[in-house]
Amino acid sequence: MKRLLWWRRHPADPIAASYAAGTARKVGARTPVDSLRFVVLDAETSGFRVGSDRLLSLATVPVQAGRIPLGAIRSWLFRQTTVPLNQATEVHGILPAEAAGGESEDSILREVLAELTGAVVVGHHIGFDLAVLDEATRRHFGLRLRNASIDTANLAMRVVEAFAATAYPGQRPPTLEELCSHCGVPLIDRHTAAGDAYTTAELFLVLCARKQRLLGRPLTAGDLGLR
Repeated sequence: MKRLLWWRRHPADPIAASYAAGTARKVGARTPVDSLRFVVLDAETSGFRVGSDRLLSLATVPVQAGRIPLGAIRSWLFRQTTVPLNQATEVHGILPAEAAGGESEDSILREVLAELTGAVVVGHHIGFDLAVLDEATRRHFGLRLRNASIDTANLAMRVVEAFAATAYPGQRPPTLEELCSHCGVPLIDRHTAAGDAYTTAELFLVLCARKQRLLGRPLTAGDLGLR
């Protein structure tokens, strides 16, 4: 039993161990936003069930001090040998033959963990993507994701009056299309991991700028609703 608990605390893979050591589970509410490193993440999957469906593609876009360094954008195609033709395929268009030519899941996950080390993860409806990624890192490395995260859909409900939370029981967070339309941000390569991640990164900067104007001061982590 002691060995099992030690494994969970200290992953044997050096990159996974470095990620675990270098990534705090929480960010102090008063931490200046300009001092944080954000990584916008988007994933396309073989379906919509955590635990049984798999990652097909994933992209990360770093954001720091209000800038997107284009040369640091990363994207990956996962090698999956069994990819069903289903509703998810109709959305992202990644066919079985394309997935068969991707890179191995464990090698990509090591690169992704290196990108996410010490970062706050941002995404639109990010909960599902993080759940699938978390399932993959647990399966390969016995490692749970530690990053604080921000959902731009929820952030929009805190910042954009048109999407503000109400007492209406049927209200839902805005879709990426709705938020882009309202904020005047063009959709880039919709339903691709790289396109959606870049679009979300631009939206995130717009939402941060709006929040800063509303407050009239530099932002802190607590202003963005980190989880």
